[in-house]
Amino acid sequence: MLPFALSLSVATIALATGGCTVNNQKAVSDEAPQVAPILTSEDAIDDQTFAQPQVARVTHVDLDVELNFEDQSVEGEAVLDVQAADGAKEIILDNDGYTVRSITDGKGKPLKYELGEAVEGKGRPLTIQIGDARQIKIAYSAKDADALQWLSPEQTAGGEYPYLFSQGQAILNRTWIPTQDSPGIRQTWKARIVAPKPLDVVMSGLKVGEVEDVDGNKRAFTFEMDKPVAPYLIAIAAGDIDFRELGPRTGVWAEPAVLDRAAEELSDTEQLVEAAEALYGPYRWGRYDMIVLPPAFPYGGMENPVMTFLTPTFIAGDKSNNGLIAHELAHSWSGNLVTNAVWGDGWLNEGVTSYFENRIVEAVYGKKRAEQEAALAYANIEETLADVGEDAPGTALHTDGKEDLVGSAIAYDKGSYFLRTVENIVGRERFDAWLRQWFDNHAFQPATSAMLLADMEKNLVRDEDEAKRLMLREWIYEPGLPSNVAKPDPKAFADVDNAVNAYAKNGTLPKNWTEWTSAERQRFLDNIPKKRTAEQLATLNDTLKLDQSGNNEELFLWLELALANRYEPAVPQAEDFLARIGRAKFVRPLFTVLWDQGEWGRAIARHTYKKTRPGYHAVTRGGIDALIGKEG
Repeated sequence: MLPFALSLSVATIALATGGCTVNNQKAVSDEAPQVAPILTSEDAIDDQTFAQPQVARVTHVDLDVELNFEDQSVEGEAVLDVQAADGAKEIILDNDGYTVRSITDGKGKPLKYELGEAVEGKGRPLTIQIGDARQIKIAYSAKDADALQWLSPEQTAGGEYPYLFSQGQAILNRTWIPTQDSPGIRQTWKARIVAPKPLDVVMSGLKVGEVEDVDGNKRAFTFEMDKPVAPYLIAIAAGDIDFRELGPRTGVWAEPAVLDRAAEELSDTEQLVEAAEALYGPYRWGRYDMIVLPPAFPYGGMENPVMTFLTPTFIAGDKSNNGLIAHELAHSWSGNLVTNAVWGDGWLNEGVTSYFENRIVEAVYGKKRAEQEAALAYANIEETLADVGEDAPGTALHTDGKEDLVGSAIAYDKGSYFLRTVENIVGRERFDAWLRQWFDNHAFQPATSAMLLADMEKNLVRDEDEAKRLMLREWIYEPGLPSNVAKPDPKAFADVDNAVNAYAKNGTLPKNWTEWTSAERQRFLDNIPKKRTAEQLATLNDTLKLDQSGNNEELFLWLELALANRYEPAVPQAEDFLARIGRAKFVRPLFTVLWDQGEWGRAIARHTYKKTRPGYHAVTRGGIDALIGKEG
């Protein structure tokens, strides 16, 4: 083994670790520690939180709040359990907009507190003088919280009732929950949520007890997460939703008008869970349910424990986008079970998960589909590196976490190809054994890149020669793609690439388009020549029926190509697409393409954004505001 000095200190200095140690190689049980460790090595210090968890940290959050749809606010109380070092007299929480009415200790005695100066993108520190108190109660309200998306009835499929959903990652939960909002400060939680009838409420915890009637026209729902999780994983949704069982431990929530299609698309879920367990051990969260949200949801999916949040844009009618489900499911191990301690190590969540996703897809849908989806990911890396440069510092897996200039290509795709390359060199059997023990031995704990590197060097690498071939440090800490990358199978898209060449040469279009997989169709659309005339675009669309696609991934690629060539017939469909879908992956690039077309596209972008902005989540709005301005 190569020597590696790892300066890592679990915060046993004053804070209990619940009996867990970071480098214990004995497999852990499914039981989670009630108090997860705090990592105190320099690379584990989160500079995006005001908290000082090595002094005083939150271990449990108990919410009792009411949802007010009329003024789009949350109001109630949060009771926090605190663990503090000897002599600690204060605790610092994160606050980005919620209003504090009072703070008391567990016996009702008022505690002094101070809200510090605001830091852009981070909020303000809430410093509470706790003295000897180890439980504090905060009465508060949150209005216009960036984590919460309030939808009018008109913005839902049913059109009759309002809707609410949250998106906490990365640091948005500090806009509506008083706590220490850092992925390295894992917390258990419980919540009682009061909502108007007849709305149902779901959260990223298991439902506890019966639904309670309140004041005749309201109901209270209680949830609990008894395993310590990163606070960004506390999530809520409320609306006119129904449930459909998919398997003994799986099911889906959705609006009634969407439920049948959602359940059919997700009918493989139990099989996906079984495949994941066969790879890397038991699913430890009890149930795996999902909710298909209205299209304003800004992401493809969010891996909230026991309740994955999904965009309806993944529904294609043929399960061709179910790699998304495999991805969010895989987060139950990589991300939720073992979480990056700081956002600069986000690849530990997304890259490991993307690798795991591809293995699940292979197990359930076959090697060909898995290889094709892996090839699309590799092309994403190549395109990004060509755009930003091989030496761009943001193209290392480990970053400073300050600003993401490269999208998903690095944290997700380069991270996946790192593990794919390691597997290729050491063999699948050895690699799988290593990855399973990584999940087992760091379950319900935070982790860093340095910890994973040290674990690989200790538990996977056999000798110095293998270490040189693996190039582990280069993968994690250096920009670009290392020379040993295990490239995708060149045969994965051989027929499609031949079709691309034929089209580029003489305009010949594939005759077997409808027989292709979605990955094949996406590959074709993403690789044909980008400069097209109106006549060429009309022929392309008329022949392949691109504007009639039920797959939003394919429809997006068509609209992106059409708008980039100022194809007027596609503008109404693009405007409709942008009005009904709030997924940032689609929305931001289309507005960017329009903006890049000069005044022709900018006029369309301004006009469209003025209408669509109110329906977008803050996550989606952020990048477009910077491009166009808030007023469109």
